[in-house]
Amino acid sequence: MRWLNDPNVLQYYEGRDQPQDEHAIRKRFLTKQGSSVQGCAICYHDRPIGYIQVYPAEPENLCAWGFPRDARVAEFDLFIGEPDLWGQVIGSRVVQAVARSLTTTYGADQVVVDPRVHNHRAVHVYEKCGFKKVRLLPAAEWHEGQLHDCWLMQFSPHN
Repeated sequence: MRWLNDPNVLQYYEGRDQPQDEHAIRKRFLTKQGSSVQGCAICYHDRPIGYIQVYPAEPENLCAWGFPRDARVAEFDLFIGEPDLWGQVIGSRVVQAVARSLTTTYGADQVVVDPRVHNHRAVHVYEKCGFKKVRLLPAAEWHEGQLHDCWLMQFSPHN
């Protein structure tokens, strides 16, 4: 709850205009029964420091993004909820491990993420981890009262 009420975290994830109460957090992040979304805590030295969720790309998104409808494309998003740990390569390590695991262990052909264009830190981390910008997604995310452009970024195990 602390993470999703920290304006430093919310400026990148959910939005500073969307602080979360306990009920909203339980509903959004902890009760995914029947959902294809797999969420879990990110831990560093046995300390929970963030959240990640992984899910298959929706068929309608696959077509819009130029993938075949039967492509095995995984998506994920995450946040490090402890700003004092930002800039210490933890996020990069998590991104690398998740992208490799989704392609090698779980058989995804591609892994995609869609950070907001102005989230330069996230875009940099993804690029450093082998993701390539493949498409601009105009007005793709509602954040803090307005629509924002996002990058569709793709990781291929063959990169």
